[in-house]
Amino acid sequence: MRTKSAFLTIAHRLAILAYIAFALFPLFWLLKVAVTPNDLLYTEGVRLWPSRASFEHFDFVLRHSAFPVFFRNSLIVSGSTAVIVTILASLSGYALSRFRFRGKYWLVTLMLLTQMFPLVMLVAPIFKILSPMGLTNSLTGLVIVYTAFNVPFATFLMQSFFDGIPKDLEEAAMIDGATQFVAFRQIILPLTLPGIAATLGFVFTAAWSELLFSLMLISGNEQATFPVGLLSFVSKFSVDFGQMMAAGVLALVPACLFFLLIQRYLVQGLTAGAVKG
Repeated sequence: MRTKSAFLTIAHRLAILAYIAFALFPLFWLLKVAVTPNDLLYTEGVRLWPSRASFEHFDFVLRHSAFPVFFRNSLIVSGSTAVIVTILASLSGYALSRFRFRGKYWLVTLMLLTQMFPLVMLVAPIFKILSPMGLTNSLTGLVIVYTAFNVPFATFLMQSFFDGIPKDLEEAAMIDGATQFVAFRQIILPLTLPGIAATLGFVFTAAWSELLFSLMLISGNEQATFPVGLLSFVSKFSVDFGQMMAAGVLALVPACLFFLLIQRYLVQGLTAGAVKG
């Protein structure tokens, strides 16, 4: 039995290592191409690591391209969208979790319906709405669109966290003289920090990597986000893979730093409700 248990443990850990290697291999190859000089990129064939590494692609991307502008725009759009959506989702999720009101069922149904339509169908109507208001080719317009599309899912996500918090905590606070809003702000919100972190992470990632609307609504490099900016490395007859991969590596940095900052709360949020006491 001990031999069988040890064998299963080793097999389980090997399977986990194999999965991690499979998941991280594209990122490794991204970095490998990014540090491969142009003269070796097509001449060395398939190798795990180039015979000579160089940071020339990173130097070009940072000093001789518009990538810093794309990077800044993505930070503004993604950060603003994540904060706005999390605030709105926290308030609306709390309302759906705690209050009963007329039309609640139809409101939830309408929010679910908004998640069913293919985004491609909505590009033309959204452009038609934003154009008269001067919100096309604008970071503000992108934030509005991203917020509208992320609020429904984020609301349901936050509602699930509020549902897991006993109402007795609020009732006890209100018996002691606190208002509903004070009880929400001082008692409920601190308990939902894992949910807030999970929502922030989800929305930030969704806005950071979104391409369709940024491509359709933005027409100039000055307002373009980095997913659109990556297309600038694709010319009519060729693709500069080295520079594109270098830009991709740099684009991973803020997302990784963001998740490092919230990982403690994010893990709690992802596992919340998995074990009931």
